Amino acid sequence: MQSPPVVTRFAPSPTGYLHIGGARTALFNWLYARGRGGKFLLRIEDTDRARSTPEATEAILQGLRWLGLDWDGAPVSQFARAERHAEVARQMMTAGTAYPCYTTPAEIEAWRAEHPNRPFVSPWRDADPATRPDAPYAIRLRAPREGVTVIQDAVQGEVTFRNDQLDDMVLLRSDGTPTYMHAVVVDDHDMGITHIIRGDDHLTNAARQAQVYAANGWALPVFAHIPLIHGADGKKLSKRHGAVGLHEYAAMGYPAAAMRNYLARLGWSHGDDELFDDAQARAWFDLSGIGKAPARLDFKKLEHVSGHHVAAMSDAALLDELAGFLAATGQPPLTPQQLARLTPALAVLKQKSRTLPQLLEQGRFALIERPVQPDDKAAAALDTVSKGILGDLTAAMQNVIWARDDLEAIAQRIAESNGLGLGKIAAPVRAALAGRTSTPSIFDMMLALGRDETLARLADATA
Repeated sequence: MQSPPVVTRFAPSPTGYLHIGGARTALFNWLYARGRGGKFLLRIEDTDRARSTPEATEAILQGLRWLGLDWDGAPVSQFARAERHAEVARQMMTAGTAYPCYTTPAEIEAWRAEHPNRPFVSPWRDADPATRPDAPYAIRLRAPREGVTVIQDAVQGEVTFRNDQLDDMVLLRSDGTPTYMHAVVVDDHDMGITHIIRGDDHLTNAARQAQVYAANGWALPVFAHIPLIHGADGKKLSKRHGAVGLHEYAAMGYPAAAMRNYLARLGWSHGDDELFDDAQARAWFDLSGIGKAPARLDFKKLEHVSGHHVAAMSDAALLDELAGFLAATGQPPLTPQQLARLTPALAVLKQKSRTLPQLLEQGRFALIERPVQPDDKAAAALDTVSKGILGDLTAAMQNVIWARDDLEAIAQRIAESNGLGLGKIAAPVRAALAGRTSTPSIFDMMLALGRDETLARLADATA
């Protein structure tokens, strides 16, 4: 018999930005579904009305779009499905797998004070229906009291929970609102979710949710609880470790392709492969490759992965990434003139840059306009003697073929005629072309700027 198509989901709460751990969870679900021709669905768990905001929802959607994760269909609002959650709870009560509980919060608190470290046992679980008062009630799951609930987890292995340690959880509150634990199960069932891939902080929830599945006679999905991300010190990732929001990494100039590669390797492996593209990730990703130990965020590794992807990108893709980065960080877009000067330099710049800001810094010579304003160090390189040499160089380059070998030959001849090595005239040329003393090769800059712009900047420096 053919297996049902894979359906995964990402279900964030819209109470803030998209955490990097949530981004990795979304990526794992996306890779697993896309690699098997399945569906990747998005559910916004917005039942916390006090903290859930449209702005936070949009921030999450924007983060997923930036990361390059597309989802199938429209995002599902959990809050909008409250009546369906209530309907299922009432059906369970009719079937006897749930029951009304009239216990007040004060009574529950008093019971727990007398029975510390024990799950609450409602006195209404087996009460005679004739004794039920005409009062508001919660609906509780009639959970098994004996035996165990076993979760066959695709990552953690077999995990066993004693049923006498789990209480009859509330499905529907006395005000008619569903609880998160109940809503999640109903939503996952109705959405046809076959694989639930999420953080291992939800592992205990899986036992309670499995009981709701069983009470309704629904097939249990495959659970895969992945270890959380820790900082370099081995502690749970927090703001003290640096950036924890996905938007912060976008603002730091890591390309989305690099983040997909790096996040995929945080807790998952495919042999010794460290660097790979999306097609390879989709083909290779499997739950068996996820380890049980927490992954550690390593900025040095991220920079290495980022550098690989910057170097491997096509010029068009890189320019798209740059445009997105500038927009996200509130910087003006590149002008047609800047693009015309920067594009020829990309082949060189992307070999020397690990992030987009580094590439823009390396390519600054192509982005500035005449007259070039040298910084103090560069200005010091433009003394009277150096300006004279630049004048000779400008004259000699008027009719040269604008190719690297020819440019190098002219520069070498001018240097030798002044009794200098080529390196000695490079500093004033850098100052003239870029206003800096640390730049790409002077010949790479000349080729990117073109004849007219190069000669104009050299002439400006000698004026």
